[in-house]
Amino acid sequence: MSRREGSLEDFQADSSVSPLPLLEAKIHQTHSLARLLTKYAEQLFQEYVQLQGDPFGRPGFSPPRPPVAGLSAPGAGHAGLPLPERLRLDAGALAALPPLLDAVRRLQAELNPRAARLLRRLEEAARRARALGAALEAVLAALGAEPREPRPEPAAAAAAAAAAAAGAFPAKLLGLRVCGLYRDWVSRTEADLGQLVPGGPA
Repeated sequence: MSRREGSLEDFQADSSVSPLPLLEAKIHQTHSLARLLTKYAEQLFQEYVQLQGDPFGRPGFSPPRPPVAGLSAPGAGHAGLPLPERLRLDAGALAALPPLLDAVRRLQAELNPRAARLLRRLEEAARRARALGAALEAVLAALGAEPREPRPEPAAAAAAAAAAAAGAFPAKLLGLRVCGLYRDWVSRTEADLGQLVPGGPA
């Protein structure tokens, strides 16, 4: 599809869509939040890496990417999907992230108990993911889009317990993966919402 298919103008043809001024305000607010969280997510990722010790901060280190229950990275074909579908995928990922980020915070509280700023940032990241997810759901509802299908909450506690039992390195790897997924999905959400912002990318 072209990049403008599924744009705000297309949604206006649907009588269930909210009035334009209200809809534009919702989109602008949510897009601004996503843009801010993209910056915070990158800061969180960099600080996480710095505090894990060798070999995480070593130039050229390419860590394995363990699977995370209930969440994967944005697919290679994500950008080619219809915009409503992309936004529903974004919303689903944002709903899955908070319990995973909370689990990483608990692991880091054991591994890096003195890293107060990192622990605070992980807590804030979980809260912000919830806020962005709720705002995105509101945008979807205002657009008259079909709601996303409910998905079970990821077994974050079990994943964290398994990683901790396997040792410090797997626990750190899990945290790295979750922080990377948080960064990727927030950035993807910002880009997808940007297509709805009047005057945004065509």
